[in-house]
Amino acid sequence: MSTPGGSVVERVRGLVREVAKFGAVGGLGVLVNLGVFNLIRNTTDLQVVRASVIATVVAIATNYIGFRYFTYRDRAKSGRTRELALFAVFSGIGLVIESGVLYTATYGFGWDGPVASNVFKFIGIGTATVFRFWSYRTWVFKALPAPAEPAEPMPEPAPLPKPDRRPDPVPEPAPANN
Repeated sequence: MSTPGGSVVERVRGLVREVAKFGAVGGLGVLVNLGVFNLIRNTTDLQVVRASVIATVVAIATNYIGFRYFTYRDRAKSGRTRELALFAVFSGIGLVIESGVLYTATYGFGWDGPVASNVFKFIGIGTATVFRFWSYRTWVFKALPAPAEPAEPMPEPAPLPKPDRRPDPVPEPAPANN
C-alpha cells in the first residue's frame, strides 16, 4: 500500500533513522549537560536548579549544531532566523520541563544529594527530550516537501485513421513501335 512520501515501510525506516540520529546528538547533549552540571555543582556554591539551567543552555547550544548539521541536514535550510528563534523557544520550554522535575525533587521532596540530583536531572532530560523531539521535527526543522510523484503516463494516442486511399494506378507502358 502506497502513501504520500513512500510506502509505510519506507516511512517507518526513515523515522527509525531520524530517531537514531536524534538519539546520537541527544546522547552527546546529555553527556555535556550532566558533565557541566556536575562540574558546576562540585566547583561552585550555585544552587542545584541554577547549575542545571546553565548546563542545559550549554547542551542546547551543542545540540543545535548537531541537529542542524547531522540529524536534520536534509531539511529546509531557508529561514535560519525563524529556525533559531523556534529552536530557542522550544528548547526553553524543554529547559522548564527539565528544571521543573529537578526543582520538584530538590525543593518539593528534599532530595538534594549528589546521586538524587543526577537521577532527577536525568529524568528531567528524558521527559523534556520527548517534547523536544516532537517540537523540533514538527516546527523547527521542517521536512522538505516530498518530490512530486510522476503523473500517470499519458496513454498513447490512438493512431490516426489512414486515409482511404487507393494506390495510384501504375501507368501501362506505351506500346512499342516496331
